[in-house]
Amino acid sequence: MKKLLLLFVAMVLMTANLFSQEKSYLIFELMKVDNEQEADYWKVEEFWEKIHKQRIMNGELIGWDMWSLKPGGEDEGYQYMTVSVYDNPIKMFKGDDNFPAAVKAAYPEMSDDEFQSQMGKTSKSRDLSKRFYLEVLAETEDEYDMDIGSIAYIDFMKATNSTYETTEIETFLPMHQKAVDDEVKEKWSLLRILSPSGSDAYATHITINMFLGFEQVFKPKKKASDQNLSENAIEKIEKGIKSRDLRWTNIATLLRKVR
Repeated sequence: MKKLLLLFVAMVLMTANLFSQEKSYLIFELMKVDNEQEADYWKVEEFWEKIHKQRIMNGELIGWDMWSLKPGGEDEGYQYMTVSVYDNPIKMFKGDDNFPAAVKAAYPEMSDDEFQSQMGKTSKSRDLSKRFYLEVLAETEDEYDMDIGSIAYIDFMKATNSTYETTEIETFLPMHQKAVDDEVKEKWSLLRILSPSGSDAYATHITINMFLGFEQVFKPKKKASDQNLSENAIEKIEKGIKSRDLRWTNIATLLRKVR
């Protein structure tokens, strides 16, 4: 058990926050894109990126990102993810009432028929497999401004008891903060899944660890056995490990970013 504990500590120190210190709400959309759809999907996201820029100018959202995912084989479920960032939950859940105006401003010469054609290309280029509505609960203090090529370790967690959020914030956040301060990683975030929810939900929370690139991910780290953890700290970590089930981890690479 102690070896497993030390391994977990090492993973925490190795693997931190995507977003600003202001309250943020996010929509994660996980896309399934077959090999033959790759080129079309890339063109589709190029088209939508201009509209997202206009939506940001209109104050409808804060930002939009596009990520590639690993594992990314056709049998793994998802190859890409888009992230829409909002500053309040009403905007996130309600959607964009002014969306047609944003489309018109982005593409003033586009006819309704041409837009419907683009919508058809969008639906054919990928399958929208999952959509998560999220609230950012906690994150490290940092000045990281992620660039294209940034790496994110996205962990889907299912809380097994009511202590999970408290444990992440009180026990593990300080460890992630130290890792950020030591330049082991750039950011860490804890997100609560607002929807879907319920006993049958795949996960209840997501944690995100951010890196400049794979060079930082695999840079030699201080051994967990050298951390000199107290018995009290070990007990808290053990309790924290038992408070959630790590369901799945995606490794994401930032491809597009609009702010």
